[in-house]
Amino acid sequence: MHEAAVMRETKRNRTRLGLRHSWNELRKHKYYFVLLLPGLLYFLLFHYWPMAGVAIAFKDFRLLDGITGSPWAGLKWFRILFDSPDFWTALRNTVLISFYKLLFNFPAPIVLALLLNEVYQATFKRVVQTIVYFPHFLSWVILGGILVSLFSNNTGVTGILGWTTSPLMDPEKFRGMLVLTEMWKEVGWGTIIYLAAITGINPELYEAAKIDGANRLQLVRHITIPSIANTIVIMLILRTGQILHVGFDQIFVLYNPLVFDVADVLDTYVYRVGITMGRYSFATAAGLFQSVVGLILLLMTNAAARKMGERGIW
Repeated sequence: MHEAAVMRETKRNRTRLGLRHSWNELRKHKYYFVLLLPGLLYFLLFHYWPMAGVAIAFKDFRLLDGITGSPWAGLKWFRILFDSPDFWTALRNTVLISFYKLLFNFPAPIVLALLLNEVYQATFKRVVQTIVYFPHFLSWVILGGILVSLFSNNTGVTGILGWTTSPLMDPEKFRGMLVLTEMWKEVGWGTIIYLAAITGINPELYEAAKIDGANRLQLVRHITIPSIANTIVIMLILRTGQILHVGFDQIFVLYNPLVFDVADVLDTYVYRVGITMGRYSFATAAGLFQSVVGLILLLMTNAAARKMGERGIW
């Protein structure tokens, strides 16, 4: 009994010391926590609080009754979702488009960052960076209007090249247009994090390699790429978690009935069938399915990265 009492008292003392240490740290770094507060509030209000709405996926949701007043429906909406042929078409299109974007668009900012890092003329480098960053700051509504006009059947690039059909209206070319236009819009912005990682590489590594006779290609291969490998892996893990989210804005602005068979993805399918028709439980079930699949893929990719010796995201 005496030993148990001593252990309880020791545990209480450790708790008091831990609380006192935490309080001292809070007071010491109070301004940092104040700066952190807006970000925490954002995630609480717009990411964690709305998670309570996931219950809608398991209810016959009626807007007037609210979430708590709507009756439970079990897995009804998931059965309806998986029994719909249009859902499987949208899922196939989502996976294919996401795979194409991962295959071509994920390496693009890495290659561009490596090329920009080799440019020593500062003015030229800043001009190139400004040009490639700029499309990121334009919404897909603006870019969509430009692209539709540019690739119309009668004017623009389509007419100059002598194409009979706009690639935005050709099912065989539409997915390629999605990949290329997203690359054009986001490749510059994606280089920022890789350029930041390259900046953190110790310059002495390059100097030592040059003394040993390494050329520029060998410097990139043996120093730059291995030094930013962990950053690349982390970005790949995060991208894999978004495999079922391929960009609603881009596709919604660019697609049309002629390319529905190859362009209708889960995001547009949920919007068209779930939101516009007021089937909120159906839309929530589809969204929950996307999130669960994304979480599973993220965990699997992270585990694979750790087994290969990388740090992963945790």
